[in-house]
Parts: sequence; structure tokens; C-alpha cells
Amino acid sequence: MNSQKHIVILGAGPGGYVAAIRAAQRGAQVTIIENQALGGVCLNWGCIPSKALLSVVELGEKVKKASEFGIQVDGPVRYDVEQMVKRKDQVVANLVKGIGMLLKSHGVTHLQGTGRLVGDRTIDVSMADGSEATVQADAIIIATGSSWPNLPLFPIDGSRIITSKDALELKSIPERMLIVGGGVEGCEFASLYCGLGTKVSVVEMMPTVLPEEDEEISALMMREFKKRRIQFHAETKVDQCQVGEHEVMVKLSSGEEISTDVVLVSIGRRFNSDGIGLEKVGVALGARREIIINDQMETNIQGVYAIGDVVGKAMLAHVASAQGKVAVENIMGHPETVNYDVIPAGIFTLPEIGRVGITEQQAYERGIQTKIGRFRYSGLGKAQSVSETTGMFKVISEADSGRLLGAHIMGAHAADLIHEAAMAMETGVTVDKLATMIHAHPTLAEGLMEAAEDVEGLAIHQAKKRG
Repeated sequence: MNSQKHIVILGAGPGGYVAAIRAAQRGAQVTIIENQALGGVCLNWGCIPSKALLSVVELGEKVKKASEFGIQVDGPVRYDVEQMVKRKDQVVANLVKGIGMLLKSHGVTHLQGTGRLVGDRTIDVSMADGSEATVQADAIIIATGSSWPNLPLFPIDGSRIITSKDALELKSIPERMLIVGGGVEGCEFASLYCGLGTKVSVVEMMPTVLPEEDEEISALMMREFKKRRIQFHAETKVDQCQVGEHEVMVKLSSGEEISTDVVLVSIGRRFNSDGIGLEKVGVALGARREIIINDQMETNIQGVYAIGDVVGKAMLAHVASAQGKVAVENIMGHPETVNYDVIPAGIFTLPEIGRVGITEQQAYERGIQTKIGRFRYSGLGKAQSVSETTGMFKVISEADSGRLLGAHIMGAHAADLIHEAAMAMETGVTVDKLATMIHAHPTLAEGLMEAAEDVEGLAIHQAKKRG
């Protein structure tokens, strides 16, 4: 008798396909069901394509400074939109193909279609070719992700009023763009289009851009917006959008009216929990229609698990992947959980932001006594050498124990550099140990060491503080 477990996964985004591979590695029979491209939103219409386009702007910014390095480039920087999009599409296609090959190499069955739970660990699949199939599982992992919300105030048409998905399919560079929402996505697209030469305006309900980030980091990004002449409308809402033949007239809650070529709507995501049969089998949903799970990723229905954006926790691709691995380990009898206290994240603005742990404000709100260390990029020999002097390192430690509570970096390669702090937090390294660990010179990573030293006022390459 074959005792091999059959795990069926609904959705092949960064949560679903990672779970599928890990399940196969653990000896399970695996079926993954997806009605769109492998890799989900992140790979096809989010993380990867946006970074592919941003990398072009980053290169363009370097070329603009070429004369400082002694390199003469004739004429201004010009962007070939057609080539940018072609390259972006090739990057995505290569990665999608790679996932398909990985799934095949691990013996995962891929069903191209739409799945719905219809009974006890049973999924009906409407296949892309029009046929129907039924799959019976020992365990189900729901990884259906999230999608763009339907907001009546913003009738998305793909040309004048667009989502981030549309913004990645450049046909031409708009002269003017208004971005609704100054969060992570909105700020990344502000950096992208501003770099391409678009006159960008951002409307945000909160007092600052990136309102979830550490206040000092948000303030620095506000300064960068100002330097790049991105117009920011704080504590403001959009009251009306009127689409004309050649422009969109936007009326703000402040009474101001703005004429723009394109409105990019960047204000949240909708959980993909409808239409997949959750009510049929009794899976519990939260107030926002997110799927409720326990620490093992299991829903209230035994044998039905959920991961990724649809569970409404940290809506990040790498969190979905981690949750996928944890769900599989629990299904296969190896108890495991996700440590949500240590989740590094990158924000791919110009310059980048990397963060892990809590902010200074969150520590204050929780009544934690802290010691803070800071260090500017401009104090680093490597930063001066490569002309990347904008930004700062900030570490937050518990005053008594020296435990590292959080780290926030804004500057070149911040999203890569943050992982040293994440490892320190994961393994319980105190801020004094981080400060005394020898760092290679000259590197940007020395900034984290200097910030850790600054907790006790001992940063070497920082002027002595008065008083």
C-alpha cells in the first residue's frame, strides 16, 4: 500500500511553487494548480519586472555622473522604452521557464486551470483547455495571493487610470503622472518614472511618504523626493477623477485640481479568497476576508492550509515562500513556525531602503527603553569612492540587554546590506557584538558596524557629539 502523501497546492506564486518543490523534496506527491503564469504577481507583474525597469534608471543615473569619474559620454541620457520593456519581458520569461523546469525536475504535476474546493480535501479544476478535472488530496495548501482592488472612484482603463501592472507595460514615457498612495509601491514607481523624466506627483492620506517606515527614513525619502522635484500632497485624498480624451483632471480634498496624463492607483491589495470554495468547506475568514490560520499555517479545517498574501500577514514574496516551507514541514510531521519578528524587507526606491525588526516609534509605543546608533553613508570610504554618499544606517537596541530590536538602512545596496542585521537578530547577537565584529574595508557594510558602535558613542568615523 502506497502511504505517500498527496499535497495539492492552489496557486503557483512565490508561496505556492516554493511549497510544491519543498513538498516534493520531502517525498510527497505534489499537484499545483494555477490559472495564470507560474511565479504569480511577484514574478510576472510585480517584484521582478519593476526591478528590471528600475535597474535601467539606476544605470542611467550612473551614466549621468560619468564625467565625475573621468568618463566622457557624449549627449544626454535617453531611454529606449521599447528595449527596456523587451529586456524586462525576457528576464520574466527566463524566470518563469526556470520555475517550470524546477517543478518538472521534482516530479510536480502542474495543472493549468482554476481550482475550487468542493468537499473534504477535494478540488475541482476548470482546465484552460475547457475540460474539467477533480483532484483528491491528503492536504491542501491555498496560495491564491492578492490582486488589485476594484475602486469605483478610480475606473481602471489601462491607459489613463492604471494599476502597477499597467505601469510596467510602457508604450511611451508620460509627461505627467499622479500616483495615488505614497506607500512602498507608490514610492518605487515615483522613483522609476521620475528617473525616466516624468513630472511626478504623489497623493498620500498620511503626513509622510512610507508611513510604515521609521520616521527618520521617511523624512530622508521626503528630502529625496524634494531633490528630485517630485511633488508631494500630504494628508490629502482624491475626491474625483475626470477622464478626458488627452488628460485626467483630478480634484483633491484640499480643493486643488491637477491635470495629468496618467493616474497610477497604488492603494492596497484585495485578498483572493473569493470564488475558490472556502465557504463550501467552512474555511474561516477574517474581517478583511483574509484566511485565518494558526502558527502552523493550518486553517480551522484540518488538512487545509493557507499561505502568502491571502492570509493577510506580512504581504511579501519571501514571507509567502517561508510560509510555504513551514506549511509543508507541518504537513509532513515536522513542526515548524515562522518568526515574524525577523523579516527583512527591501524597498527599491532611489536610493534603496532595507529594514528589519521594529522602528524607533514602535519601540516607544511598546514602552521599550532603547539606545539608538546612526551612521551616514558619507562617512564611508567605499561610499565616497563609488559616489554613493546619500543615506544612513540606523540600529535600535534594547537599553539594558543590548538586544538588537531593529535596523533601518537607506542608501546604495540597502536591501542587500540589511541581511547582516537580520542574521544578528535571528541568532541573538547583541549590538556590542555587531560593533566588535571585524568588517572588511572598504565596504558599505562597515556602516552597520559604525552605527552599532554609535549606540555607545564609539563610532570611529563620526565627529564627536557635543554636550
